[in-house]
Amino acid sequence: MKLEETDKKILNILVESSRLSLRQIAKKAGVSVATVMHHINRMEHEKIIEKYTAKLDYEKIGYDVEVMIEIRISKGKLFDVEKKIATNPNVFAIYDVTGSFDAVVLARFPTRRQMDNFLKKIQTYEFVERTETKLILNTIKEANIGVE
Repeated sequence: MKLEETDKKILNILVESSRLSLRQIAKKAGVSVATVMHHINRMEHEKIIEKYTAKLDYEKIGYDVEVMIEIRISKGKLFDVEKKIATNPNVFAIYDVTGSFDAVVLARFPTRRQMDNFLKKIQTYEFVERTETKLILNTIKEANIGVE
């Protein structure tokens, strides 16, 4: 689906604040409430907009340990291993990547002990050949991007 200019305006407003009312979005986008409703409904139907969510400050709620785990997986079992890892509630992203590793897992934990237990657990999974873990010290930028 090709995005119209109105779609882009609405998406950028939602990226900034998904809590705005249709009336507030319409005012910011310079269109009618009916137009906003029509565009949002269409983009939800097309799965361009998949959900509305809150951005949390995980450090303030006790998730101080954030890691990036690179994983090498053997014998073409990438999706099987990734599915298994994805069931852990501390994992918030899994990516297939190119290079010397096959997947990257991003996860947050309240304690180093919980992180250590998770790492030791995934290292026992069949087809996991090797992991390399990086502790994320600071997040410089983490945000949705706007639509041009």
